[in-house]
Amino acid sequence: MTKPYVSWGRYPYKEQRGMDLQWRTDVLPQEPNVLPQGNARSYGDSCMNQGGLVASTRFLRRFMQFDPATGLLQCESGVQLADIINLVEPQGWFLAATPGTKFATVGGCIANDVHGKNHHLEGTFGRHVTRFELVRTDGTRMICSPTENTGYFNATIGGLGLTGLIVWAELQLKRVPNSAINLETIKYKDLATFFELSAESEHTHEYTAAWIDCLASQEKLGRGHFLRGNHAKVTQPRVAAGKLKLSMPIDPPLSLVNSLSLRAFNTLYYNRQMQERSYATVHYDPFFYPLDFVQDWNRMYGPKGFLQYQCVVPNETSYDATREMLQRIAAANSGSFLVVLKVFGDVPSPGLLSFPRPGATLALDFPYQGNKTLHLFDQLDDVVVQAGGAIYPAKDAHMKADHFKLFYPNLETFTQYKDPGISSSFWRRVMEANA
Repeated sequence: MTKPYVSWGRYPYKEQRGMDLQWRTDVLPQEPNVLPQGNARSYGDSCMNQGGLVASTRFLRRFMQFDPATGLLQCESGVQLADIINLVEPQGWFLAATPGTKFATVGGCIANDVHGKNHHLEGTFGRHVTRFELVRTDGTRMICSPTENTGYFNATIGGLGLTGLIVWAELQLKRVPNSAINLETIKYKDLATFFELSAESEHTHEYTAAWIDCLASQEKLGRGHFLRGNHAKVTQPRVAAGKLKLSMPIDPPLSLVNSLSLRAFNTLYYNRQMQERSYATVHYDPFFYPLDFVQDWNRMYGPKGFLQYQCVVPNETSYDATREMLQRIAAANSGSFLVVLKVFGDVPSPGLLSFPRPGATLALDFPYQGNKTLHLFDQLDDVVVQAGGAIYPAKDAHMKADHFKLFYPNLETFTQYKDPGISSSFWRRVMEANA
């Protein structure tokens, strides 16, 4: 039986069937249109399968082995990052690379080759995967690693779940002296200053990112707060997590993110810090996962949902391209409360379709307003294409087929490893729409 389904962005709606995988010995059903799925935290349609079957790993949440001496962890693919942190953080370990939510699954993090605030040093999640078991729709099982079934290993990292079902994975964790973060927040005035701070921080701080006032324009364009931090020293006391959690218990009839609320929030948020620099030691939770503080925060965009736009543009074009995109966003009087700008490092991923590459990455949400939103995305796409950049499939619900092929030059090699029994709404949109 089909049912309405939405990803975390709640756009677009799709109709599909669902089933739950219960054990590591389970196999994918042999039918022509199935898709493995984690916790559905992707924003677009890469985790959706219109008219097909979704095989959920939400019950594959068992730990298999953890060595506290080496930080090597084996777990099933449905284990969420929160589960891992709860187990290993008290023992002095942490994720080597983590996205902005701890509710993503290990399988989803591999399939989307997620990244975090320390990409310039540690690269993507996939760089810290040592091996995994992959099950194909024909029943084939294989262990994949950098030295065994290497082609499938590289295709599956960042492969959007299209090469098979990841049953379990082995990860190399990162030893940290303290999970708390010594954080410096710098209030800066314009886009040029952001790039100066990024260059200055590259070799001195493990974690860097900036919040951007997306509605600032002219000489204030790109202004924001630059955050940079390192793990606290072992001698510093542990920082307790805040207990207050918020939630969006209902769906508002209209998006709470609009031009009035956005302008008011951005102005207040930018000026919340009076001095230029602020220093604090903070718990890892609000530093890495600020949006997890609000349960069901995606509801604030109302019944039409939202689209996220995340792109990367090369270093040589990053200033001009980012400036052009921010100008277009400000002129459209649109955007979101949380706009993130960061510079990726030159740390290659093994993934054939991995998104991160050297350059600046801009990410922000837009309430879906029909053709107005899609027209703005067309304009932003033009900037990214001309700059030689790329768009992130895990966050996408708009990318054109010709752009996907342009952004991912290893696509032809990847298709050799794709499972013919697996498909997704995203894959058909970018590969089969004009075939």
